[in-house]
Amino acid sequence: MLPNVHSARGYLIDLDGTLMSGRHLLPGARELLSRLEGRFAIVSNDSEHTPLQLMSRFADLGIVIPADRIILAGTCALETIARRQPRARVMVLGSTPLRAYARRLGLDVDQPETDVVLVARDRRFNYGKLAAAAEAMARGAELVVACPDTTHPGPSGQPVPEAGALAAAVLACAGPVPHTVIGKPEPALFRLGCERLGIAPEEGVMIGDNPLTDGAGSRALGMTFWQAVPGGLNEALRELTSA
Repeated sequence: MLPNVHSARGYLIDLDGTLMSGRHLLPGARELLSRLEGRFAIVSNDSEHTPLQLMSRFADLGIVIPADRIILAGTCALETIARRQPRARVMVLGSTPLRAYARRLGLDVDQPETDVVLVARDRRFNYGKLAAAAEAMARGAELVVACPDTTHPGPSGQPVPEAGALAAAVLACAGPVPHTVIGKPEPALFRLGCERLGIAPEEGVMIGDNPLTDGAGSRALGMTFWQAVPGGLNEALRELTSA
């Protein structure tokens, strides 16, 4: 029997569109995290920031979340590459913090030759980077996509381009080559979140706003999915409070 919101042993919670919009908490987010008393992990397709950056952002809002409870598609993608190909030469189409994270994992992000092209959220993506990625793949480099999302909702509801949109451009040049996708709805982030909480997937609840990523991915592993439609966090909070 699948758990409901209040009977679960642990909770995986999406970030953008569920807990936060931009740098602002959404209604019910603070109260929900407080009620869960540490029995949660953030599981996000964010491929721009590192867990330490988001830990600091939450701390500025008065919320304490350890970095190891913040699981992000971009850093998880780099950890996957480092585990499979130690010291690989990686073209990181992503942020400066993500490149620094790659270096800390022992990956080489400064060589002209490339073993792996990682597509993440890159606000400085341009024609030159697109051409370089396509050329590297033509020479045999592997493609890893941090997350399949093409956009996420901005503070005013406007679409913010995501790694999936940039990956579509790369694939348009390179052709439909085999590639690895890390973020939701793929299982890697869900499994890591459950591992960090010490629970089996069927003992947990995924709370998120996107049924195509949060919902499909969690259900495929046997988790309960709670869709955070407008007011959804407050509804989840009411059920927890009534427990």
